[in-house]
Amino acid sequence: TLDELPTGRKPITTLLVPPQKRYGAHNWIKEKIKNEGTQAYIVCPLIEESFVDSMQEVKAAKKEYLDLKDVFSNFSLGLLHGKLKASEKTSVLDSFKNRKIDILVATPVIEVGIDVPNATIMVIEGAERFGLAQLHQLRGRVGRSDIKSHCLLFTQNRGGSVNDRLGALTKPYTGFQLAELDLKMRGPGEIFGLRQHGFPELK
Repeated sequence: TLDELPTGRKPITTLLVPPQKRYGAHNWIKEKIKNEGTQAYIVCPLIEESFVDSMQEVKAAKKEYLDLKDVFSNFSLGLLHGKLKASEKTSVLDSFKNRKIDILVATPVIEVGIDVPNATIMVIEGAERFGLAQLHQLRGRVGRSDIKSHCLLFTQNRGGSVNDRLGALTKPYTGFQLAELDLKMRGPGEIFGLRQHGFPELK
């Protein structure tokens, strides 16, 4: 059981960012990259925009990549998602590791198996759409060196239950504790269905 950080690693500071502070957060990212030479991930829940009414405001990586090219016009951006060919994914990741890309816009495909010590900023769009364990895994893509790292959780939904659940990530819980907490707060979903959260009627 691995329940502690490797030697030399610093805890990741995790912040809930309300919509009105998005502009300020983007400026902060620019300053960090410009002054410290760091790199950033920006993770979106979807690859492409959804036409389902309830999903209209959910950020999609392809559109966000185009929008952010204007926001971060002085920096190099890359795009990574599951529909790219293996060779294309490798090329994008190699460019990011070699610091040819400052900001990598991606889907949760980066959740495991990626180690870029120079990347110290993780932005997660639509954070309320992820489970705590998955957010913890995504956050683990930064903080992989002795440099202080940050994780910014962006969400459009600021209800009490969302704040309580995402707020758990700002506290020093282990991944195991977060998974248990998520199960209690979101429910296990359907064993034989498609729902990934919610409480079943059967005991």
